[in-house]
Amino acid sequence: MDDALGTIRECRIVAVLRADEPGHIGEVADVLVRAGVRAVEIALTTPGALRALETFAASAPAGACLGAGTVLSAADARAAIDAGARYLVTPAFVADVVRVGLEHSIPVLAGALTPTEILAAHRAGASAVKVFPAALGGPAYIRLVRDPLPGIPLVPTGGVRLEDAADYLAAGAIAVGTGSQLTGDALRGGDLGELAARAARLVAALAGTPLPR
Repeated sequence: MDDALGTIRECRIVAVLRADEPGHIGEVADVLVRAGVRAVEIALTTPGALRALETFAASAPAGACLGAGTVLSAADARAAIDAGARYLVTPAFVADVVRVGLEHSIPVLAGALTPTEILAAHRAGASAVKVFPAALGGPAYIRLVRDPLPGIPLVPTGGVRLEDAADYLAAGAIAVGTGSQLTGDALRGGDLGELAARAARLVAALAGTPLPR
C-alpha cells in the first residue's frame, strides 16, 4: 500500500482544493506543500480537475502527497490514479472506489458519518474513514465514535474550523480535512502570502500533537 496514509498521519492535515475553475490550483497546492501541508486533495468536481492533478503531479515539490477527492465511481478512481493521485477520497462510502484502491494499492479515505457507515467502510477495506460532514458533531462526536471503534483511523472533514483542528486530533482523529477555511480566496486569485501564513500557523498549531493509539 502506498505510504500516502503515513504522510497524512505525519502532517495531520489534508487540504481540500475545490474551485469553479482550475487556474489557480497548481500555485495554491505548491504554496500549501511548501508551508508544510503536504497532503493536498483536488476535488473532481472542479472543472479540469484531472488535468490539474496530472500537471501538479509532474512538477510537485519534494514531499508532496497528491490525492483526488469526490471520487464517486470506479472509472473516476482509475482516471485519478492514472493522473497521479496517491490516495482517493469519497464523500460517502462507495464500495467500487474502495475496491479499485485495493487493486492498485492506493489508500482510500471513504466518506461516512454514522457508526454503521464507518464500520462498513472499514470492513470493506478503506484505509481510513473521512467523517463527513464533521461539523455536525464536532470533536465530541469523534471522541464518542472512537469509544466503541478505537481501531478505525478517522479523518473528520467538512466545516472543520482551523481553530478547532487541534481539538479533533485530541479527540482521536489521525488528521483533519479542511477546504475553504484554509484556502480562503486563494483559489480565486487571492493573496498567496496570506495563504502561506495561514497554512504555516496551522502546521505549527498541530505540531507535536500525539497520534491516537
